[in-house]
Amino acid sequence: MTLIKSISGIRGTLGGKSGEGLSPLDIVKFSCAFASFLQQRHQDRLGGKPLRMVVGRDGRISGPMVDSLVQGSLTGMGVEVVEVGLSTTPTVEMAVKKHQAQGGIIITASHNPMQWNALKLLNEEGEFINAAEGAEVIALSESLDFDFAPVERLGSISEDKNALEYHIDEILKLSLVDVDAIRNAGLRVVVDGINSTGGIAVPSLLKVLGVECQAINAEPTGHFAHNPEPLPSHLTELSSKVAEGGFDMGISVDPDVDRLAFVCEDGSMFGEEYTLVAVADYVLGRQPGVAVSNLSSSRALRDVAESHGGSYFPAAVGEVNVVAKMKETQAVIGGEGNGGVIYPPLHYGRDALVGIALFLSCFAKERLQNPAFSMTSFRKTFPAYSISKNRIDLVPGTDVDAILAGLKTKYAGERINEEDGIRIDFERSMEWVQIRRSNTEPIMRVYAESRTEESANALGMKLVDEIKSMMC
Repeated sequence: MTLIKSISGIRGTLGGKSGEGLSPLDIVKFSCAFASFLQQRHQDRLGGKPLRMVVGRDGRISGPMVDSLVQGSLTGMGVEVVEVGLSTTPTVEMAVKKHQAQGGIIITASHNPMQWNALKLLNEEGEFINAAEGAEVIALSESLDFDFAPVERLGSISEDKNALEYHIDEILKLSLVDVDAIRNAGLRVVVDGINSTGGIAVPSLLKVLGVECQAINAEPTGHFAHNPEPLPSHLTELSSKVAEGGFDMGISVDPDVDRLAFVCEDGSMFGEEYTLVAVADYVLGRQPGVAVSNLSSSRALRDVAESHGGSYFPAAVGEVNVVAKMKETQAVIGGEGNGGVIYPPLHYGRDALVGIALFLSCFAKERLQNPAFSMTSFRKTFPAYSISKNRIDLVPGTDVDAILAGLKTKYAGERINEEDGIRIDFERSMEWVQIRRSNTEPIMRVYAESRTEESANALGMKLVDEIKSMMC
C-alpha cells in the first residue's frame, strides 16, 4: 500500500490499513483541509458567502466512492459544490473559471494503474496550487485545525452536465483551430479511451470537428484494458488497429485526458515527446515567441522554437512549475514531453483536447495541400531525437540525495542543472540524462536522450546501472 503527499496533491493505492494507502479517512481529512485553506484565503472576498468549489473525476473504479466522500466532506465544511461528474482534468480546470469558483478538486491518479486514485487541487484560476500552498494544505490535514460548518450553514451540491460541451466550444473558438480544414480533410482515426473519460471526451470533440472516429476501450468502466500510461509498449492494440489500414492515425490519452500520444498510419509511434513539438511548431509558425517544457523533455522543442526565431526555457518537472515558467517568460506554447500540451489562449493546464484540435489543424492543412501527406512523413519534418525512459523502484531507506551528489561529482566536467534532481548535458554528443525522484510514485526516473534509440537506451541503462550500484 502507498500514500504520497506532494505538490501534486494526495495520491495512493486503495485498500489496506489506515495510514498505509489512500483511505477514506485520508480523503476526508485532505478535502476538509483544502476547503479550510481556501476559506481562509478568500475570507475577505467572500463577504460571508459560501465558498464555491468544482469537483470532477475520471473513470476509475474507486471514483464514485471517493467522489461521494469529497462531496460530503466539502458540504460539511459549508462549501457550495459544483459537481461535473465523469470528466477530464482540463475540463474541471476550465469549469472552475466558468463557475467563478474559488477552487476545485479533480479525482484522478492520472497515468497510475487502476488501484490508485488521487485528489488534485486547483486554485481560483483553475490551476494547480504551488508547493508552498500544498505544504500548507498537508499541514492542515495533519493538524485537523479547521472548523466544520454548523447545521444551518451546511453546503450544497449542484450539477453541471455541460462542462465538457463548454470546454469543446471554447476550443472551437480558438483562432488557430481550423475547423473547416479539419472537416474538409476527411480524416479517419482510431481512439483508445483507456476505459476512462477519454472514451467520452475525445470522440465528442472529433464529432464536432467532422472526423470519422472508431473508438476502442471506450466504455469508462475503470477496468483499464492496458497500463494507462500512453507509452509505446502499452499501445499495441491501438497500433495494430491503425495498421489494419484505412486510418490516418491513432489517438491515445491517459485516464484524465491531459496527456496525448499519436500513432502513425502504419502503426508506428509518432512519439509522445513529439506531440508538444508538433503543436509548438504549428503555433510558433504563426505566433513567434517563447516555448517552455520541463527538463525531462526533448531538446527538439528548443530546436523548433529557435527555427521560428523564438526562444526556449526549461522548467522543473510538474505542471505547476511549467506554468510558472510560461507566465514568467510570457510563453505562447508550453507543456511536458509526456504528451502534455499547455496553450495559454485557452487555459494554463495540460489539455489533450486542445492538443488534438491544434495538431489536427496543422495536419489537415498539409493534407489539403498534399493528399499523400501522412503521419510518417509529418514526423520526419522534425529534428530526430530519441528518449529512453527508465525507472528504478525505491526501497525504504534509499538516500536519493546521496545518489544525486555522487553523480554530480562523477560528471563534474559536464554541464549540470540541479533545478529538478540532476540533469547532465553532454554537449559534445548532444546527449543528456536526467535523474529525479518522482512526485507521484516511490521511484526514481532516469531519462536519457540521444540521436538514436539505441544510443539513448545505452546511455539510460548506463546511468541506471551506476545508480543501482550506489544503492547496494
